[in-house]
Amino acid sequence: MKLSRESEYALAGLAHLARKKPGTVLTLRSIASAGGLPPVFLAKIFRRLTRAGLLTSHRGGRRGYGLARPPEAISVKEIVEAVEGADVFRRCVFWSNRCSDDRPCILHELWKTVRPQVVEMMESLTLADVARGPLRIAQLAAARPDAAPPRAGGGHPPDAWRPPRGPA
Repeated sequence: MKLSRESEYALAGLAHLARKKPGTVLTLRSIASAGGLPPVFLAKIFRRLTRAGLLTSHRGGRRGYGLARPPEAISVKEIVEAVEGADVFRRCVFWSNRCSDDRPCILHELWKTVRPQVVEMMESLTLADVARGPLRIAQLAAARPDAAPPRAGGGHPPDAWRPPRGPA
């Protein structure tokens, strides 16, 4: 489930639009320029996002792209699935192409226990949160009821999963 550069560029371009007034339409060139993104690559990504119903494409005098819904109503999960494919959260985080529920890798059971939490986090995180920046995302993560409090001196909480120790 490793995310591609396309997802990074999609989130950056959409976040730029989300910071504008509702209903704003911007040219692809201005969005790409603002984020330092390659315009040709961004055009390909924005076509996918338009097909997924996350963006609207405008032609004529008001040409460009606008958000199809308010940023608070667009989840990061929707964005990532539009770019990476609907099965992105079923893919293994360890050995992406060789592992599946049918052909599990040695660490697959670990991924299966964590996967629902990742999906839930991506569903609850919105484009508006991303547009507010990393600090907002960190605040949301810390506010989760299942988030472990920071431990003095670091280390793992007592109930945290730890890798098995090898022979000494």
